[in-house]
Amino acid sequence: MARLEAADLSTDGSDETGRAATPPRGKEQALERAIGREVHSLRRQHGMTVTELAALASLSPGMLSKIENGLTSPSLSTLQGLANALNVPVTAFLRRHEERHEATFVPAGEGLHIKRRGTRAGHDYQLLGQTVGKRMGVEPYHITLTEESEVYPAFQHEGTEFIHLVEGRMVYRHGSETFEMGPGDSLFFDAEASHGPEKLIETPVRFICVIAYEATDANDAYKD
Repeated sequence: MARLEAADLSTDGSDETGRAATPPRGKEQALERAIGREVHSLRRQHGMTVTELAALASLSPGMLSKIENGLTSPSLSTLQGLANALNVPVTAFLRRHEERHEATFVPAGEGLHIKRRGTRAGHDYQLLGQTVGKRMGVEPYHITLTEESEVYPAFQHEGTEFIHLVEGRMVYRHGSETFEMGPGDSLFFDAEASHGPEKLIETPVRFICVIAYEATDANDAYKD
């Protein structure tokens, strides 16, 4: 890649063709949009109109509208004025921009084969991802049952569970109720009640299972 030498720039910031040399805008625009979303969200939380917040922050309604829509880069003094008007620190506007958003991609058939607590014979669990944070744990699985799998309708654990049947047919029990499930059927339930496959009608049975539960801080175990 050719480098832009200092000699190629004129004193007014243009290159040798006379066009203005501008830095990449991608990251700057992402920051502007993130700030705008936070300003808009906080204004709505305070029940303010654009005109009301603009007046408190010594801005014109048009300028505030541009900031909320990520169309301009507000100065530090402008952000301070908005922060004072909304009674928040300036860093509140950067919250979403600084958040990390994780994603896990698992190619077909490459999920981690594991044995969960209480797994019965012939139950193949493929873990498709996992996250524990913000007081919430989530575990998605791809589960396969064959004619040799042991049925067990008495699983119990904390949290909430969602299953979506992809292939096969089975009778699934939750508490005192049973559900005959076929491809495309889903079930969402409180996992503290006894649950699990009670009868395999057509195998193989393959379904997606997502378990969500409140994550316990390891440090809490040492607190009174």
